[in-house]
Amino acid sequence: MVHATRTESDVLNGWKSRLGSLADLQVPTDYPRPLPSRSVDDVQTFELPEQTLLGILQLAMNQQVKATPFSILLAAFAVLLQRYTGDEEFAVGSSSSSGNPLVLRLSVDPTSTFQSIVEMVQKVEQESLDNEVPFEKLVNLMHEGTEPDSRRPLFRVCFYNETDTPSQTQLAFTSSTADLTIFITSESSSSLRTSFLRPITIRIVYNQILFSPRRIEYLLSQINTILLEAAAGGSASTKAVGKIPLTDTSADSPLPDPTTDLHWSLWRGAITDIFAANAASHPDRPCVIESSESGTTTTLTYQHMHYASNLVAHYLIQQGIRREDVVMIYAYRGVDLVVAIMGVLKAGATFSVIDPAYPPARQEIYLSVAKPRGLIVISKACEIASSVRDYIKKEQDIICEIPGLRIGANGQLSGGVLPETVGDCLDSVREKASTNTGVVIGPDSIGTLSFTSGSTGIPKGVRGRHFSLTHFYPWMGETFGISENDRFTMLSGIAHDPIQRDIFTPLFFGAELYIPTSEDIGIPGQLAEWMNRTQVTITHLTPAMGQLLSSHAQNEIPTLRNAFFVGDILTKRDAARIQKFAPNVAVINMYGTTETQRSVSHYVVPARSTHPAFLGSQKEVIPAGTGMVNVQLLVVNRHDRTKMCGVGEIGEIYVRAPGLAEGYLRLPDATNEKFIPNWFVENPCGEDKIDESLVDGDEWKQHWQGKRDRMYRSGDLGRYRPDGTVECTGRADDQVKIRGFRIELGEIDTHLSQHGMIRENVTLVRRDKNEEQTLVAYFVPVQNMDNAFASQDDAPNSDDGGSSGDVRSRHRYRRLIKDVRDYLKKKLPSYAIPTVFVPLVRMPLTPNGKIDKNALPFPDTAQFNKNEKEVPTTAANALPEMSSVENLIHSIWQRLLPSPEPVIGLDENFFDIGGHSLIATRLIFEIRQKCQVDAPLGLVFAEPTIRGLARQVNKLQAKEVLLAEEVDQKEEDKQQAKEVVDYAADVDVLAAEFLEDTYQPLPHRGTERRNIVLTGATGFLGAFILGKLLDYNNTRVVCVVRAKDSAGAFDRVKKAAMSHGVWSDSWLTDNRVEAVCGDLASDRLGMTQADWDRLCAETDVVVHNGALVHWVYPYQQLRAPNVVGTLWAMRLASSIKPKSFHFVSSTSVLDTDHYVGFADKRLPETDDLEGARVGLDAGYGQSKWVAEKLIMEARKRGMAATIVRPGYILGESQSGVTNTDDFIWRLLKGCVELGFIPSISNIVNLCSVDYVASVVSAVAFYDEQSTKLGVFQVTHPATFTYNDLFGTLSTFGYDVKQTEYIDWRNRLMDYTLQAQDHSLFPLLHFVLDDLPTSTKGALLDDTHTKTILANDKVVCPLMGDDLMGLYYAYLIIAGFMPEPTLPAVKNLPTLDASQVTLLKRSGANN
Repeated sequence: MVHATRTESDVLNGWKSRLGSLADLQVPTDYPRPLPSRSVDDVQTFELPEQTLLGILQLAMNQQVKATPFSILLAAFAVLLQRYTGDEEFAVGSSSSSGNPLVLRLSVDPTSTFQSIVEMVQKVEQESLDNEVPFEKLVNLMHEGTEPDSRRPLFRVCFYNETDTPSQTQLAFTSSTADLTIFITSESSSSLRTSFLRPITIRIVYNQILFSPRRIEYLLSQINTILLEAAAGGSASTKAVGKIPLTDTSADSPLPDPTTDLHWSLWRGAITDIFAANAASHPDRPCVIESSESGTTTTLTYQHMHYASNLVAHYLIQQGIRREDVVMIYAYRGVDLVVAIMGVLKAGATFSVIDPAYPPARQEIYLSVAKPRGLIVISKACEIASSVRDYIKKEQDIICEIPGLRIGANGQLSGGVLPETVGDCLDSVREKASTNTGVVIGPDSIGTLSFTSGSTGIPKGVRGRHFSLTHFYPWMGETFGISENDRFTMLSGIAHDPIQRDIFTPLFFGAELYIPTSEDIGIPGQLAEWMNRTQVTITHLTPAMGQLLSSHAQNEIPTLRNAFFVGDILTKRDAARIQKFAPNVAVINMYGTTETQRSVSHYVVPARSTHPAFLGSQKEVIPAGTGMVNVQLLVVNRHDRTKMCGVGEIGEIYVRAPGLAEGYLRLPDATNEKFIPNWFVENPCGEDKIDESLVDGDEWKQHWQGKRDRMYRSGDLGRYRPDGTVECTGRADDQVKIRGFRIELGEIDTHLSQHGMIRENVTLVRRDKNEEQTLVAYFVPVQNMDNAFASQDDAPNSDDGGSSGDVRSRHRYRRLIKDVRDYLKKKLPSYAIPTVFVPLVRMPLTPNGKIDKNALPFPDTAQFNKNEKEVPTTAANALPEMSSVENLIHSIWQRLLPSPEPVIGLDENFFDIGGHSLIATRLIFEIRQKCQVDAPLGLVFAEPTIRGLARQVNKLQAKEVLLAEEVDQKEEDKQQAKEVVDYAADVDVLAAEFLEDTYQPLPHRGTERRNIVLTGATGFLGAFILGKLLDYNNTRVVCVVRAKDSAGAFDRVKKAAMSHGVWSDSWLTDNRVEAVCGDLASDRLGMTQADWDRLCAETDVVVHNGALVHWVYPYQQLRAPNVVGTLWAMRLASSIKPKSFHFVSSTSVLDTDHYVGFADKRLPETDDLEGARVGLDAGYGQSKWVAEKLIMEARKRGMAATIVRPGYILGESQSGVTNTDDFIWRLLKGCVELGFIPSISNIVNLCSVDYVASVVSAVAFYDEQSTKLGVFQVTHPATFTYNDLFGTLSTFGYDVKQTEYIDWRNRLMDYTLQAQDHSLFPLLHFVLDDLPTSTKGALLDDTHTKTILANDKVVCPLMGDDLMGLYYAYLIIAGFMPEPTLPAVKNLPTLDASQVTLLKRSGANN
């Protein structure tokens, strides 16, 4: 393989260099990737149409390229992979004529032509062939020095020429790790009467655990599309491959049509009018229920709220506030905020909210953007900072102010006293409380002004229209069952636009809005307690708030029905957390932005109580879903925006809806850049002749600009799934969301770059050690940094020596980092200040001169930590003197903060050095645990230093307020983690204890009678083995049976034989059967000493068929009966005189990735089982493996022993008698009850019990021959698949429909958990967790088996309709299976009902 002038080592090192920096190709999947990996294979084939074949021929005849059809197909596949992943360099496994897999490093530039991609593929193929090395050596080299758990496959997709199929060993390396394997087949025998083109078939073997059949159909169709486009003449030949359209244009396409009418004039009315109508209809209905810290609640009715907001509106109008003037509200979470917002809207004005917690400098920025004309200060909010007051006075033109808005428990509203006035400012309009303002509001009236990040450092004001404040609620009511009977929560950030959903939704429906206290929100566990107490039914959350809600929740919330999540990426863990304590809640992920207002998509995770399996089938990030009513998520081609993306292709998400925001306040260019007329239609803007409004009259039309078919460019990247839902994959720019807040990284970098001591900088989002998103700012200080910013104990050049690379000593720059953080506090809100600052010697750059973000280290890396450890301990950085409580809290901070300093000062502010609300929750929980005090979360905000916290903890301890002990979740998870058993280590231990150094050879026997000891004779297989052994002449069998006495033992043997139809009375009259009492788990197999000694002396053959069969028990519980019991049976065979020993094992010893990887190759009977030394999960398989290895070792020492290894065992092939308590029959019966069968193309090894018994008895009878061969694998000779097995149900008239495996599994779990008597319930854990692995196994070579069976001329009965029909007929008469209900393709055979007995398996075959 290797070129003569180069050594193999040189070539291997070249490969390591080429492949070492490649990203791990992640083809989009439909379902989560399980760990450890599992596979349920299915196959789809696609015959390329004649037009495509002609196109391939044209491309192949291109004189410049001269490519083979295989290279052209591979090029098309490479283009598709690039479109799917966005990666421009990736590895694909391919084939060579030698059968050795090749690793192709492909480079696909989306701006290149298809011809250039083909040329690249040809070049890479040739380079790989020229540098070909044994694949196993390449794998070993790439994995050298890496931990097994961290190893990645060299490639995740394979593209093979069918005639170049790799060898068995090579497939073992590749097939178990490949997500997709494509085989290209071309028949050369096509007739010239049909076509002169050579047909080409694409066969895809895919893992159903990852992919749905529909996705594979799209993949095949898209390969065909790329080939057709590439072969088209004219401009298509020079078209960039990134512009080739992959859109699904079929009539039943689930993708949105960007030309569909979205009902632009469907105006449902203003939220203020609908609220007023609700107040008139039910004035005394509770509207807002606010909790107080004293434990009481204040209830305000709809009339209270209506009248109060009328007062605010009339006052604003009286003071000169005009339509769409901005009124700024200094807010507080409470009923007063609702009054203020509704009052502003009733005045026809625009409300905007400022959180008083923002830094004064940030408040001034918001004011400068909004330029408000009115100001409302809620009484419970803190006073406006004096600097902000000065700014308002000097820079803002405020014409109206309500200085202290507050509503009393009786509904009385006060506005406060203005300077230089007497009396409440609202007194002048009190008589108008019951009078509506009469201000007409239309769909294009501006009601909200929200803020979003701006790349220049100045936030942008988003002008929200009234259209979407009401448009979606009727649809939501119908879709999610929302009504006036629901109870809502106000939990969103008060200055965050989701607060609008909290308020407007209940007011629209006439429902109730519940408001918690800050303590309810802040103290871990208390929010869930509050929700349980108030019996809320609907909540709006951000994922961060959801985490806070579920943190340490002790109370279930059975009333909670819907949880709408907005504002950030929602993970499966987030959904699972809330469903854990709210079993009836549906989690709805709502994707949208401030600019889209309520126009969002939705994806529903149904309640755990009704769909327990659903969440398990979801990937880690919950999809964005599909658009709400009249909303479309358009995923647009990034290289040609006139084309929609196809399924699986990454593109940019545009939101098309009639409810988009108006745009950005006084930023026309930014508005035009992000709010774009729909280019998919001819006239996106203009008069809409259809009036679908639900509002009487035409006055509202003065405030409507007509049809405007616009799209909002989100900047998010995403892709369509096969069902039309959208999943987000990242950001097209540098805008991110952390804990629900949208942050422009460019804005942070702008401010950072303006600091005098920073030369270069870049800010990224990284996952911290707690797997939470963390802002990390990397910066290069100026060359001659002011020494005032350096720590005094560091030498000027202390960071330039050593081996720490480009990471400077962070310790030296502590003062600079503190100064930068303080500087940013003046410019940014707290959530936008980076948690971690990393000083660098230089910025790593890519070859094209851009910052190499992937090369930037995370502060928790060994490189950074090594640098930190080198800081010498001096007086400046030594731990200060601390009390025991201070020391404890210091250690907690060190553990929880993302990247703490080696020494944290006692007066350092928790929030200045990386703390935030989620870490604060953990901090309080740790303090409560470690200090046994009931510390509220507010303590961190009140005392954010170690010294202050310790002082308050001491006070709490003095009051002896103890906390009930809680279990640490990590410990709980650790205890629940599956124990890894080193079963293989038991082999040497037991061999030393039980095996003899040498064994005597088996003596030659003549025709005298054989005395045979048989264990497991009362089991299903054992009864048939007994019958087959006694079919030979001159045989006598002693059965070791668990019983009270020998009579009882014999009775069990006889009953088992009779019920299986094998009993013969001659056995009794001829004294050919005996039974002795025994127990496999005991010494001497549980026999008396007398029986043991007698059998040791008289026996010629030992057949050890008994075992405890249990698929859940761990190895240690099965060790005694299945392993030690086997060793005692071996000792029986070797004591006093040598006997042949025959062990009935199981193919469960092969259930590892190593043997699954044998794929289409057959596992030889000479294999040493080392491929299962690790990796067996089931205790039963582990016990059988250890027993087999001990027998193999004994054979090496001379023992005359054999191993018989059967797979699944079904009924007798003549009578149909079968064991009903069996996995296969439960599986089939369960499918009938469910009405669905899964699609599983894996081969299933099923054999009739009489065939397996024939193998065991022949191996035992012809022992002089069999003991020389050793292992006998029992396998079905034909390629009978699970699909063939399930298909027989339909053949005989059972009403079942085929569906994909994951769908079947979900249906099964939902059905089984609700109907606890379902057939599969006893095996539910096995089916859901292990079925994917157990259904895929190596094909078995059975040469030894056929050789021994040739003595008796026995062949394996073939599985198929005839044999399965016999079994069904038996099972129906036995009452196990129901009668078929549909007309059958084949009729079931007729059996004699008097001969049928319902058989069930006992736990142990002894």
